[in-house]
Amino acid sequence: MASPSHTPTPTLDQLKAEARALRAEGAAGGAPLTHARALEAVARRHGFRDWNVAAARLSNRPQCPVNLGDRVAGRYLKQAFAGTVIGVQALSGSGPWRVTVHFDDPVDVVTFDSFSAFRQRVTCVVDGDGRALARTGDGVPHMVLDL
Repeated sequence: MASPSHTPTPTLDQLKAEARALRAEGAAGGAPLTHARALEAVARRHGFRDWNVAAARLSNRPQCPVNLGDRVAGRYLKQAFAGTVIGVQALSGSGPWRVTVHFDDPVDVVTFDSFSAFRQRVTCVVDGDGRALARTGDGVPHMVLDL
């Protein structure tokens, strides 16, 4: 199964690094760019109106491992899945998060051959690494997102 793409929202530090790289690229190509113009260009590239808006929105945002609408893959109760994030709720300012995923194909959560129990939409509380806080009897997180 091919892994769906997941592009998390960048952090302020990532945007600043991207702006530094843009400046270096411009200087190497003979088109120097000021730091302010590089920050503005990077902000627009990521869909923000300007750098001030990007800085304000990203500095106030807890770093959830996924965003609403993201395509994700991973394991749920040890079964591989691919799906779409349809719900994200911060349980505190910096996590954990309640994440709801709608699987593309239902996942059989029963390991017995004599019967099945399929789930297509599940909600788990995950940490910043995309691992569920709840665990199975043998210590495996209920959900592990491939980030």
